[in-house]
Amino acid sequence: MEAFFKGLKVVELANVLAGPATGLFFAELGADVIKVENKLTNGDVTRSWKLSSEDPAAPLSAYYASVNPGKQSMMANLHDDADRQKVYGLLGSADIVICNYKPGDDVKLGMDHESIKKIKPDIIYAAITGFGEDVQRTAYDLVLQAETGFMHMNGTPESGPVKMPVALIDILAAHQLKEGILLALIKRMKTGEGSKVSVSLYDAAIASLANQAGNWLMAHENPQRIGSLHPNIAPYGEIFITSDNRQLVLAIGSNKQFIQLCSVLGCGELSDDPRFSTNPERVKNRQALFEALKPAFLNRSADELMAELVKKDIPAGMIRSLQEVFSEPRAASLVNTWTAEGTDCRNVRTTAFHIK
Repeated sequence: MEAFFKGLKVVELANVLAGPATGLFFAELGADVIKVENKLTNGDVTRSWKLSSEDPAAPLSAYYASVNPGKQSMMANLHDDADRQKVYGLLGSADIVICNYKPGDDVKLGMDHESIKKIKPDIIYAAITGFGEDVQRTAYDLVLQAETGFMHMNGTPESGPVKMPVALIDILAAHQLKEGILLALIKRMKTGEGSKVSVSLYDAAIASLANQAGNWLMAHENPQRIGSLHPNIAPYGEIFITSDNRQLVLAIGSNKQFIQLCSVLGCGELSDDPRFSTNPERVKNRQALFEALKPAFLNRSADELMAELVKKDIPAGMIRSLQEVFSEPRAASLVNTWTAEGTDCRNVRTTAFHIK
């Protein structure tokens, strides 16, 4: 990955995930990122978020390592005037500052936009809050998944509400903040002016509801828990078992794909069945369709079937564990390895795009 941001200086006054993920984006692309951690709490709280299998004496966790490589770490107590002045010194030559203070705490610590703008008028001040700058409420990703509809939709009728296995709202907010910062950098290139860019986890979550929001806003369909199934498309999300006991999913988005699928599975008559001939009919009769397709999968091995589905350009995938995922060369090529604070670390590169 090219060093597009070489010479850019970023001060990260943020912990946990959304803010550090934003800082990581700039670090991976060559920026000088200084992470200021709270001396009073032994640094970013995620240093101590360790699995039971991790060394409790190690200075950092796998969680911390996932979003903090390539940064310089500096411990500071912002309640202490001497430490605060050191941070002000960093900010005096910085291009971007990233923070995720609870509303009001930034002012108490002298790290609010107005205070920092006096030190560096053209700085880009990027702030993440939980529920907005006017709401005094502690926010963690799980709380936002609950409050913004994600948990209500996620899971099955039997499971009840289920959180997603990554802190997706934090990741979505980080992407929103990156986009805002990039626009602010373009603005500064044109005008020489700094900016304040702000995003809340709540707004980022609502903005990411996409077609599910549309299902409610336009069709007044309140999305329910249907597992991996898609409310608008079938067969899409059904899990099929192969002869070697592996699990496959389908993502059939058109009649052409459905006809090709039936041909590959040797059940072409299903594509002529009026219950399955169009997507609306397939959605209406999806359980009957699932039962009709199931035996065809049980007669084929996963590798054999996947090879044919890919060859015919039929969207399908094998359900893989992370152990299986990172045994794949393409996934392995995204893994970074380095040593930090005496700990051997590995993380996945988050800048997955390529520019030529």
